[in-house]
Amino acid sequence: QVQLVESGGGSVQAGGSLRLSCVVSGNARGTYCMAWVRQAAKKERETVASIYTISTTTHYADSVKGRFHISQDNAKTTLYLEMTDLEPEDTAVYHCAAGPLLNAFCLWRVGSPDEYPHWGQGTQVTVSS
Repeated sequence: QVQLVESGGGSVQAGGSLRLSCVVSGNARGTYCMAWVRQAAKKERETVASIYTISTTTHYADSVKGRFHISQDNAKTTLYLEMTDLEPEDTAVYHCAAGPLLNAFCLWRVGSPDEYPHWGQGTQVTVSS
């Protein structure tokens, strides 16, 4: 089982930036799809960014395209989410998520939150206007 631990959340003003990190451990071999999923109060969960770990192909939700950037380190033990030009609507708990083994759906699309069975505990991001 893969373990995911996020960090880097906090409170910023609109227009600011934050960088989230996720340490990946456990049995992650064969996990091709990683993502960041956010959960805002009274809103549905949303996959904001995904990465295919083999080729680093990425996809983004329209709501964050051009502002967020997902990446991983060379050892594939840490996942990042660079968030710039933050808006109050970005306020949410951000979870690092891992897809099922040997499934490469994120090569073509960002994927729905339900397609990622493994989640971290999340980190809070609050953007004030």
